[in-house]
Amino acid sequence: MNRRILVAALALALAGSAAAADMFNGRDFSGWELRTEPAAAIDSVFSVQPGGVIAASGSPLGFLATKASYRNYKLHVEWRWPGKTGNGGVLLHISEGPLDRVWPLSQQVQTKFGAVGDLLPMAGASFAEPLTGDKPALKAHIAPSSEKPAGEWNAADIVSRDGVIEVTVNGVLQNRISGAAPREGRIGFQLEGTPYELRAVTVTPLD
Repeated sequence: MNRRILVAALALALAGSAAAADMFNGRDFSGWELRTEPAAAIDSVFSVQPGGVIAASGSPLGFLATKASYRNYKLHVEWRWPGKTGNGGVLLHISEGPLDRVWPLSQQVQTKFGAVGDLLPMAGASFAEPLTGDKPALKAHIAPSSEKPAGEWNAADIVSRDGVIEVTVNGVLQNRISGAAPREGRIGFQLEGTPYELRAVTVTPLD
């Protein structure tokens, strides 16, 4: 292959490569829907702050979810507790099915302080690895805690490909599962009683 053809092929490959897309538009919550108990309006629970930061009130209990469905992707999420630390989670592969109280069929990546990186199959979801504990049953994170204290930003990179999910928190691999079911669906964020903030939430297709 001569130099000209090689350069052209490289240009085509770069043009076709997937790019990270912002999941929040920085203005409103178009493309998202809220499910809470009792029912609440999105704008009464989530707000857009300067710099594109998303502030969540933490209550009522429930979750914010994309209207779009995703399969085989890298999700980047940054979050912090602006006040006291608390409980929360990123929901992957939200699908139709029976609820566990207000929680949907999904895979949860735990952002609860002290348990960041734990993985929980929610409302009938499953994966191949054994669970520990009872309430809730989960697969605990595999490395020493890499989360940061209240007021500081944490970053999670979550890669989902063909039923394998890997979770890296602040640069440290914290969990890995295989055989996830469901392995595709919507993406969401839990409300579990504590205010938190989000920023730099992006998704990169891997297919």
